[in-house]
Amino acid sequence: MTAAAGASISSERAAIEGPKVLVVEDDDSMREAVTRLLAAAGFEPTTYASAEALLAAGAGEGAVCVVSDLRLPVMSGLDMLAELRARGATVPLVLITGHDAPGLREDAMRRGAAAYLAKPFPGTTLLKAVQAAIARRNA
Repeated sequence: MTAAAGASISSERAAIEGPKVLVVEDDDSMREAVTRLLAAAGFEPTTYASAEALLAAGAGEGAVCVVSDLRLPVMSGLDMLAELRARGATVPLVLITGHDAPGLREDAMRRGAAAYLAKPFPGTTLLKAVQAAIARRNA
């Protein structure tokens, strides 16, 4: 293979791959469902079972959005957001939670979350939240 052929393959691959969205969810079935939904919508999801795993992988470099569970085993989704901002990452974060409580949404938005969704939610609601977060970032 020539260098030109390699460059062509890389260009074609980049054109096929969609925007990268990171998914942080400790529940395997929920992580898989979100991943399938995002992939079907043309995104390139990369998954992590914990906030620590995402941070160890590079703090969201190259991602257009992060979808994260609020309640994770060690570091919460909001603590991960604070760490991403401390590292200079500006990627928007959509928080999802099965433990909604009064004041949590307001706290999440005040601390910089792009959206806050209480489980269960329709897939279209998550896709709209991700697309809106990306659009606001690119505006």
